[in-house]
Amino acid sequence: MSSSPFIIQNSNHFKLNDALIDWMIDIRRHIHRYPELSLEEFETSRYIQKKLNEIGIQSSIRTAGTGVVAVLGNEPDAPNKVGLRADIDGLPVQEESGLEFASLNQGVMHACGHDGHVAMLLGAAALLKRTEDIPGGIKLIFQPAEEHGNGALRLIEEGLIDDVEVIFGGHIDTHFQTGQITVDSGLICAYTDPFQIVVNGRGGHAARPHEAADAVVAASSLVMMLQSIVSRHTDPNKAEVITIGSFQAGSVHNVIAGEAVLKGTIRSTDSQTRIRTMAGVERIVQSIAMMHDVEVKLVFEEPLPAVINAECSTETARTAAWDVTSFDNVISQGCPSLGGEDFAFYQQQIEGCLVRFGGGVTDREVGPSHSKNFDFDEHCLPYGAHWLASVALHWLKRQGTRVPI
Repeated sequence: MSSSPFIIQNSNHFKLNDALIDWMIDIRRHIHRYPELSLEEFETSRYIQKKLNEIGIQSSIRTAGTGVVAVLGNEPDAPNKVGLRADIDGLPVQEESGLEFASLNQGVMHACGHDGHVAMLLGAAALLKRTEDIPGGIKLIFQPAEEHGNGALRLIEEGLIDDVEVIFGGHIDTHFQTGQITVDSGLICAYTDPFQIVVNGRGGHAARPHEAADAVVAASSLVMMLQSIVSRHTDPNKAEVITIGSFQAGSVHNVIAGEAVLKGTIRSTDSQTRIRTMAGVERIVQSIAMMHDVEVKLVFEEPLPAVINAECSTETARTAAWDVTSFDNVISQGCPSLGGEDFAFYQQQIEGCLVRFGGGVTDREVGPSHSKNFDFDEHCLPYGAHWLASVALHWLKRQGTRVPI
C-alpha cells in the first residue's frame, strides 16, 4: 500500500475517521481474498448484506440472482431516487500479486478494482446512515456481472431503477494518482462489440496439406487482415481497436486442424466508425473464406453501448468532487477510454455520470487492470466513499431548489 495519506480538502457534509477507513480496507481485503465470477457472487452478496446490517441497514434485498439493493433517506418510497452503483464481480484470472490477502479461489481474481468499489459504496452507506437530513431517497446498487456485460441490463429488466431519476458510479483507475477524481461530460467509455468467428475447413494429415483445407492458416490470415481495418480504413482521429483475445484450434502436431475458433472485440468511440468497422469485419471474413476454400461463420454477440455522461449529472459530480479533494485534483480523464462498461445501460434509461478515482501505486511494481498482478492504492477508498455520499446529497438538494416549470 502506498504511504500517501488521506486528506479531506473540503468536507461540507461528512467526516471520515480512522475506524471507518480501516473498516473499508478490511472489506476490500476480504472480498479480494474470496472473489467470485459474474452471476456467481453468492457469498459476496451475503457478505455485503452482513456489512449493511452492521451499520443498521437491514432492509436490503437480493436481485438479479446475486445483486444487492438497499434504500436510505427520509423518503424511501420517493419515485425519483438517486442511484449509487458499485460492481461486485471478479475475473477468470489466476492471481500472482504476492499480496497477503491474495485470492484463495483458484483461477478467480479481483483484477479490476471491483473489491474496492464495494468497499467504497459500503463506506458511503455508513456516512449516509449517519446523516439525519436526507431530502429524498438514495438507492444503493451492488451490481453483479459487470465483467460479463449484462448485470446492469438484468437489474433494469427487473425494474430496479424504475424509481431512480439519476445514477452515479465510479471506477478505480491506476493511471491517476490517489486523490485525483476525473469528471467529464460526454463519451467516457467506448462502444463494445464482442464477436466470435468459426472457421470450418477440412482436417487431414500434416504431411499432405493438399488433401485438406487448413483452418489454422485461414484463421491466422484472418487475424492479420482484421488489423488492417483500423490501420488503413479508420479515420486516425477516431480512436478504435480490434483485438483477438482467443484463438483455439487443433490438438496434436501432426494433424491439420479442421476447425478454428476466434473470439475478439471491437472498441469504438464513434458510432459511424463502429458501423463501418463491423461491415469491414464481415467483408474480410467473406474474402478469407473464398481465398482459403473454407467456411467462416461470424457472430456479433450482445454489444455494450458507450458510456456517455449527461451534462447536468456531470455538473453535480464535479461539485461533489470539489467537496472531496482539492480543486486541482478534479481533472479530466483525457481521451475516452476504449474499455467497455455496462453502466452505459443505465444511461440509456436515466441520466447518469461515471467518474474515475485515482488509485495509482507508487511504491512498487503492479500490473495493469485485468492482469495477474493488478493492485491499487487502498488510500483511494475514502475518496470514493466520500464522493458517492456527497454526490447523492448534492443531487437531492439541487432537485429541491428547482423552480417548477
